[in-house]
Amino acid sequence: MEENSALKVFVVEDNEWYRKLLVHTVSLNPDYEVSSFETAKDLIAALDLQPDVITVDYRLPDMLGTELIPKIREVCPEAAIIAISEQEDIETAVELLKLGAYDYIVKSNDIRNRLLNTMQHVQKQSKLIKRIETLEKEVQVKYDFEQTIIGQSPAVVRLFGLLQKAITTNITVSISGETGTGKEVAAKAIHYNSPNKNKPFVAVNVAAIPKELFESELFGHEKGSFTGAHTMRKGKFEEADGGTLFLDEIGEMDLIFQAKLLRALQEREITRVGSNTAISFNCRIIVATHKNLLEEVRNGNFREDLYYRLFGLPIELPPLRDRDKDVILLGTTFIKRFCAENNMEEKKLTSGAQQKLLSYHWPGNIRELKSVVELATVLSSNEMIEPDDVMLSATNVLPDVLGEELTLRAYNRRIVQLYLSKYNNNTKLVAEKLDIGQTTIYRMLKEEQEPLSSSGEE
Repeated sequence: MEENSALKVFVVEDNEWYRKLLVHTVSLNPDYEVSSFETAKDLIAALDLQPDVITVDYRLPDMLGTELIPKIREVCPEAAIIAISEQEDIETAVELLKLGAYDYIVKSNDIRNRLLNTMQHVQKQSKLIKRIETLEKEVQVKYDFEQTIIGQSPAVVRLFGLLQKAITTNITVSISGETGTGKEVAAKAIHYNSPNKNKPFVAVNVAAIPKELFESELFGHEKGSFTGAHTMRKGKFEEADGGTLFLDEIGEMDLIFQAKLLRALQEREITRVGSNTAISFNCRIIVATHKNLLEEVRNGNFREDLYYRLFGLPIELPPLRDRDKDVILLGTTFIKRFCAENNMEEKKLTSGAQQKLLSYHWPGNIRELKSVVELATVLSSNEMIEPDDVMLSATNVLPDVLGEELTLRAYNRRIVQLYLSKYNNNTKLVAEKLDIGQTTIYRMLKEEQEPLSSSGEE
């Protein structure tokens, strides 16, 4: 049923007068579309129409409710079944509810109000379920990793292979990569494409948790366990039960808490602050870091036993500078999204703007690219984004020099020209910066057949 469509209701009742009463009662709400049947056989024949609600008379001439409800469940597992009986029999009511009935209503003078109230609850629940299903589908599409992680470079193709392995198992995943490469996006892509996609995805930035709140944040606390603990609170492990717990920046965790985390992972249980009762958890662990954890182990900053506990399936996200023309694919995608979100006419990158993006080193990776192209979209005065609209970091000009395929000698001359421009043609200072002799600079300039300017020479 679509969120705004009519609720399809089937009424099965052998007593003609009572059947008409039920149909009339249900029809009072214009959002309900009602069909009626006299026998269980007639109802079963129509179940392929997938009703949302079925009112079932307990004693039909050809079948009792205890037999009919399981048959309905086989064909319409999502339908709300309302059992209606002449007798207020507790044992029968309990049995029908166990078989899957949504409610049990006794035939009485108050049946109209009781039935309408139950129908309203069913309608609200149905809308809520449909809304949740819609949101889940949207999330799954959003985090389809072949749509989320855009690229065609060999590095990304290899990444897709690793992500595919991660979603088919429940193995712990350790994601590494420079800042801005999309570690949380990769973690969500794994979760929302896994068998546990309908369970919680809980993300925790370890570096952002104050030391005094670390245990409370991850393991929870009991009421009154410390100043400010006014109520019981579940920790992130409990919140993620059945789903995925994503621990970002795991390399920033203090050694003391590394020991506590290790114990929790080994025992698969946690203890809330202020409690002595162990609580089991069942969630997948995905960790991420921009650090080299093995190097951190060697330096004594990260526990070796925790490292191997978390290692699992290692996935390294490639930096943007190693993804070739993915820069243009990503940049174009970000521009399209930005234009759509801001009701702007779609803009495109000129070849010059594309070359400028390709020649840049991208120290901030995808995050920086997104900011740069969105700003360029705002700065452009027409439907085309020009090179001057692309504002790159002034601290990373060298890769612009390396944007073309030249000989090593040509690159050397270009680098010398860049430094001369940067240091006002002061050849002595440039020689010191590049650790070469001034005569080498003069020779390169002569080869370039450009007049030497020594106005800035000391």
